Amino acid sequence: MKMNGNEIRIGNIIKHQDTLWVAVKTNAVKPGKGGAFNQVELKNILDGRKLNERFRASETVERVRLEQKPHSYLYAEGDMRVFMNSENYEQISLSEEFIGDAAAYLVDGMAVDVEFYEERAIAITLPEQVTLEITETEPVVKGQTAANSFKPAILENGIRTSVPPFVAEGTKIVVMTADGSYVKRAE
Repeated sequence: MKMNGNEIRIGNIIKHQDTLWVAVKTNAVKPGKGGAFNQVELKNILDGRKLNERFRASETVERVRLEQKPHSYLYAEGDMRVFMNSENYEQISLSEEFIGDAAAYLVDGMAVDVEFYEERAIAITLPEQVTLEITETEPVVKGQTAANSFKPAILENGIRTSVPPFVAEGTKIVVMTADGSYVKRAE
């Protein structure tokens, strides 16, 4: 699908210089002299390189749509993670390096979306929140009732986070997969 250079928005995936890029930042610029342009910061989906590019309204770029397929996380095999397509039960293996920091939040049976471009896995999307158990934290201190006080804790996946003072070891909590921040106690 073709689009004008001034229509690129954050999150759009485009084909530029024969590879795939995602728009990270955009800024519409209207200089005193000359025509307006869109200053776009791009990140290469395949290797993580960054690029700043100017796109004029008269330029056209190809917008790419990725195909999302639901998968379930099965197990770890060395540095690979195995997922099963929820529709046709085919299994794929993705490297821990490809998945990135999100690999720490994978739990057996977790439903994830794997994005494909021309049958090649490009990205993985985890649920926004996941429930994990606290394996290590400081004991509760009586009288510590300040509303905004937090204490450090280590989750079962080894991630460090901050939790309210009333949360103890062995408690299951809900955390954000984007940054590992505490949301609430699990019910």
